[in-house]
Amino acid sequence: MPEPPGTTPLRLVIAEDHYLVREGTRRLLEDTGEVRVLAAVGTATELLDAVGRLLPDVVIADIRMPPGHHTEGITAAHAIRAAHPGIGVVVLSQHANENYAFDLFRCGTNGLAYLLKERIGEVDELLRALHEVTAGRSVVDPRIVEVLIGSHARAADAPLSHLTRRELDVLRQMAEGKTNRAIAECLSLSESTVEKHVNSTFAKLGLAEIPQLHRRVSAVLAYLRHTPAGPLGDAGPGRRAP
Repeated sequence: MPEPPGTTPLRLVIAEDHYLVREGTRRLLEDTGEVRVLAAVGTATELLDAVGRLLPDVVIADIRMPPGHHTEGITAAHAIRAAHPGIGVVVLSQHANENYAFDLFRCGTNGLAYLLKERIGEVDELLRALHEVTAGRSVVDPRIVEVLIGSHARAADAPLSHLTRRELDVLRQMAEGKTNRAIAECLSLSESTVEKHVNSTFAKLGLAEIPQLHRRVSAVLAYLRHTPAGPLGDAGPGRRAP
């Protein structure tokens, strides 16, 4: 498919150790005409080398890659963002794991996305995430948001337990990176009503107004890092809000 007139394809590096997934992702994205794949590699070491040489606009990285098959993709994402703040990184995982989300976003959310691998087949959603992180914004997969919210909302003393059902709906949409207008369209509300729910949600969660952060994602993550409940409740002072 040719690229639309007047647009420049995103310059992308893909890191995925499974050859078929790597090449399938390359083909799907290049066929849209919105992406030009500069390199497709199989390890975190090769990823960092390719990024340093080619300086892409954006990177897609699997969380688990050689040599250790642990969280090499997250480590690489942090290194890329530290050395090249203008390069966005989309990290892919097979699992909706909240620990991965905390690890990925521990230093901030800008320019980062955490998606499930199944989104590879949903090209429009994957392209949206690539454009969002390239613009310095953030995206979290809806299923991961559900895990993040659900595992803590059950605690009786958790601030999330004080949110109304509609505020929780809005919070889920915010964490997916949607604007107030997009939330309004999705939930069939007016923008002014959405804005009221947003303000009420931040007030109930005790989140300060910090303009430099992408609060649509930080709303979920900042709260969860401070909650005493849940699997990360004893994580210590390193689990600060970004």
